[in-house]
Amino acid sequence: MPKLHPTMLKKDGRNAFVVLPFEEFQALQERLHDADDLLALRRARRADNPRRKGLTPNGLTDRLGLTRPARRRRAHST
Repeated sequence: MPKLHPTMLKKDGRNAFVVLPFEEFQALQERLHDADDLLALRRARRADNPRRKGLTPNGLTDRLGLTRPARRRRAHST
């Protein structure tokens, strides 16, 4: 979160408006747009397949058609 330096303006003795430096306002707007985009993406994914949680590393390797490295066997101690 960007550091904010708001100035409060009062009306009838109560805080009514907030003034921010323009750069801080722009940074807040960008973060809000990013959060909105992320929310829309999550909703679209959920609507596309509500039960799908994502891919495991092995599932991703399979989907990309890559070979998995051979698993090492552990030596059992006696």
